[in-house]
Amino acid sequence: MIPYADFTFFGLLLYPVLATLILGLLGRAGRCWALLVTVAAVILQYSCRPVFGTREIWILAGFGAWEYAVVRAFKAFGARPGWPFYLAVGASLGPLVASKAWPLVSPGSEFGFLGISYVTFRVLDIVFCLRDKVALSLNAADFLGCLFFFPTISSGPIDRYRRFTADLGKKRTRAEFLQDLDGAIHRLFRGFFYKFIIAALINNYWLEPSAKGRSLGATVSYMYAYSFYLFFDFAGYCAFAIALSYLFGVHTPENFNRPFLARNIREFWNRWHMTLSFWFRDHVYMRFLLTARRRNWFHNNHTASIAAYFLSFGLMGLWHGPHMQYIAYGLYQALLLTGFDIYSRWNKARGQGHDSRFRHAAGVFITFQCVCFGFLIFSGHLNTIPSSP
Repeated sequence: MIPYADFTFFGLLLYPVLATLILGLLGRAGRCWALLVTVAAVILQYSCRPVFGTREIWILAGFGAWEYAVVRAFKAFGARPGWPFYLAVGASLGPLVASKAWPLVSPGSEFGFLGISYVTFRVLDIVFCLRDKVALSLNAADFLGCLFFFPTISSGPIDRYRRFTADLGKKRTRAEFLQDLDGAIHRLFRGFFYKFIIAALINNYWLEPSAKGRSLGATVSYMYAYSFYLFFDFAGYCAFAIALSYLFGVHTPENFNRPFLARNIREFWNRWHMTLSFWFRDHVYMRFLLTARRRNWFHNNHTASIAAYFLSFGLMGLWHGPHMQYIAYGLYQALLLTGFDIYSRWNKARGQGHDSRFRHAAGVFITFQCVCFGFLIFSGHLNTIPSSP
């Protein structure tokens, strides 16, 4: 069962939601209730589909046990840098790499479970925090609850362990529950509007007709249709996930902030899929930069920054899957950010940092075109355009 994909899923949600409303008004919808509902929802969601000759739920359970053992072992060894850290990162990534590589080895088959990419990022966040000597309470209930929190398990947003456990462990008053309920209702209606109205209309009356065309005009139309569809569908999903999280007292971070109004590509990545881009910024880009500067890998910081862009977005492309369209998308984004970085330094050297209305509008327009072309690459549509007879 795919979360938030149809009204059957929302019908099943009514049972835990109604119970949560009652408990919340009584001030009893706390940590234990959220974990109990998560267990029930995950079992229901992952017990139906067979994967790799077994039920998906058993693969998920094995994944959870493996990752918990890896994290506990890393902490027991003192969470030391060097080979213990790299071993912990490699062991944590193992199941995800296997799930991405298996279809290449055995086409038509799959290994893993829905949401394994997002769950792995939560595990890695814990490993990085331990490496940085951040004090974490790693009891099994909080660890598995963070990994498999049912509103966000399948497609994010990607929460951080410390923030999640702080919310989960907080005892809410009736007034605080009502405030969370208000936030949940607003996001719920936004999700329905985005996903089941706007995205559905775009898909039926713009995206699908454009996909059948063979001309340059049809491809350009598909590019814009896919970009808007991707935003409204994904932003709608995230609104549902955040709304349900609020109901259980977890303030899952927002994932979008009017991304198509970004003035440049750097600002776009501060507005689009924010939990993913901030994860790569904190755990890949910044760590690479600090290590490169400390060890003098490059002659100047600008070269190090460019290398960090290509590393971060190359990995982001691979994270989506080992296919050329995703790798090309990651490299394309790295090129855009590199170009903007060079332009920004050139512009600053000329003393033209003032952002007039015209420059602002031009920046939004150009950024939007670049972003949409990137989504066209990401979609794989360029590889499937039918040739002329």
